[in-house]
Amino acid sequence: MGLPVNSSDRVVWRFAQTNQMILLTANRRMKGKDSLEEVLQEENTSASLPVVTVGDAKRILTDSSYRDLCLNRLLEIVLYLDNYLGTRRIFIP
Repeated sequence: MGLPVNSSDRVVWRFAQTNQMILLTANRRMKGKDSLEEVLQEENTSASLPVVTVGDAKRILTDSSYRDLCLNRLLEIVLYLDNYLGTRRIFIP
C-alpha cells in the first residue's frame, strides 16, 4: 500500500514506523502541527526508527565524494540500527 503524494509528514512518519522503514529526507523546515520536526517531538519513542536527513540534497546529485560519505554513513546506521533507535533525526554525512 502506498501513500498519497500529498500526505502530511505525520502520516508519512507513522507509515514508516509501522512498516519498520527508515525515513530518508532532504533538509526540511518546521512548518505547522504536522511538520516532521513537530511529529518527532510529539511521537518519537525510544523504540522509534530514526529519520535520516541529507544535509545537502543538491550536492548528493553532483558530488560523488559527498555521495560516498552519505552512503557510508547510511550503511553504518543500518548496520548498527539498534544504536540509533529513539534518536529522532540523524544528519548525514
